[in-house]
Amino acid sequence: MTALLRVEDLTVQVRSQRGTSTPVDGISFDIERGETLGVVGESGSGKSLTAMSIIQLLPTRAVRMTGGRILFDGEDMAGFGAARMRQVRGRRIGTIFQEPMTALNPAFTIGFQIAEPLRRHLRLNRSQAAARVVELLEMVGIHRAAQVAGSYPHQLSGGMRQRAMIAMAMSCEPDLLIADEPTTALDVTTQSQILDLMLDLQESHGTAILLVTHDLGVVAQTCRRVVVMRHGEIVEKSDVDTLFRSPEHPYTRGLLESMPSRNAGKDRLPTVTEKAGQA
Repeated sequence: MTALLRVEDLTVQVRSQRGTSTPVDGISFDIERGETLGVVGESGSGKSLTAMSIIQLLPTRAVRMTGGRILFDGEDMAGFGAARMRQVRGRRIGTIFQEPMTALNPAFTIGFQIAEPLRRHLRLNRSQAAARVVELLEMVGIHRAAQVAGSYPHQLSGGMRQRAMIAMAMSCEPDLLIADEPTTALDVTTQSQILDLMLDLQESHGTAILLVTHDLGVVAQTCRRVVVMRHGEIVEKSDVDTLFRSPEHPYTRGLLESMPSRNAGKDRLPTVTEKAGQA
């Protein structure tokens, strides 16, 4: 069976006055339809740049994909062009960005922003889109959905903003959902609710999820397979059970041993560097 998404030898370079660096260096992985793949690693490992490369939203002109291929549903996305990518983003690939307060536009209501992909991609008229927005907000567990639709992002809590982002990302029932640190800065209870919500939506819509996170606890709760990144490279690929039971790479062992849940009662948590050695 052809993978829904296949990344082959992806390389991303950053050019600056100091020279050229390679924060993503020749990585490869694939995602099957309906599965959740975790991409895990500490900050700066290249996880988010990998995710943004897929949807061609690298942050500046100085950051460029310089090698490899990204195949979506068997097609090379390098040949899509700007117009085709605008059709794919939001319609077939949804994205939950890391910080909803910066991803959501403060000048427009939540309802307006969720309705935009509905009107653009599904050609719903204004009243149809407004009704669907309320349904989507209710689907992600927001009460008083009509009132929330008329609210601005700053008027909502962090958890509600994240739920609104999920509603927007899932509005057109995409084939692939890219979730970039979707639970960052949320309390434990809200984090669990958001993850459960994503998995419920996945089950009901058959959506594949690329989950970018630094939290191995989140990976254990949600993923079937996991890719471990360090310094822009993949150091280990495994199914989740095997990774937690018998990790092969010293860096992976370092990540696992640095989890707070494995260090209950200790005065000091070990660092990844201490456990990973020079690998």
